[in-house]
Amino acid sequence: MKALIFAAGLGTRLRPLTDNKPKALVEVAGKTLLQRAIEKVSSAGFEEIVVNIHHFGDQIIDFLERNNNFGLDIRISDERDELLDTGGGILKARPLLEDSEPFLVYNVDVLCSLDLKKLLQWHKERKALATLVVRRRDTSRYLLFDEDMQLSGWTNIKTGEVKMARQTPKVEKFAFSGIHIIEPSVFPLITETGKFPIIHMYLRLAAQNAIYGFEDTSDLWMDLGKLEQLQVAEERLSE
Repeated sequence: MKALIFAAGLGTRLRPLTDNKPKALVEVAGKTLLQRAIEKVSSAGFEEIVVNIHHFGDQIIDFLERNNNFGLDIRISDERDELLDTGGGILKARPLLEDSEPFLVYNVDVLCSLDLKKLLQWHKERKALATLVVRRRDTSRYLLFDEDMQLSGWTNIKTGEVKMARQTPKVEKFAFSGIHIIEPSVFPLITETGKFPIIHMYLRLAAQNAIYGFEDTSDLWMDLGKLEQLQVAEERLSE
């Protein structure tokens, strides 16, 4: 099975650590974020991995070569000319991801204990076009789901902005966790081009397609793209 690890980000929230290296190569408890992400997805059976690169992309290529791709089939989706955001990044990697099976998308700065095999099974049982991992946590932007956990909208609670994809009697808000499972059949449905966020595409497709949220209630999820969270993770993983 295939997985796309998003490793192209600028890592602005991790400065000064990312002034001379990509976020993916920042270390926590003796391992880079990229190595931890590779180990996480490959342990769940996703052994054909695509890594997208932009900021200090050459360093990521060198790191993978020095480690013999960790014994896996790892390919590069090169965004060094232009950073394409999440939606554009997936579209750019299309030739490397198209298959008969769903693929995993995983943010390199996520540290979690989620069972990815369970996520994949849940996705298949619902015959979803895409399944987004979500949690109940505080944030400024939320995805809105109906009682069946189908994506219905999005809101920014700071600005009051709301975007509805489907009208439902009741919605519940969840925070996106940076992990999703996507069917390759999504590619012909993508009308966006260039640089665009994946959430906008999901909202457009949700009106007529099965896009679900999977509530992650596992004991660990951290956004290591923030310095303070990186320090907490360092302490937790070193125990």
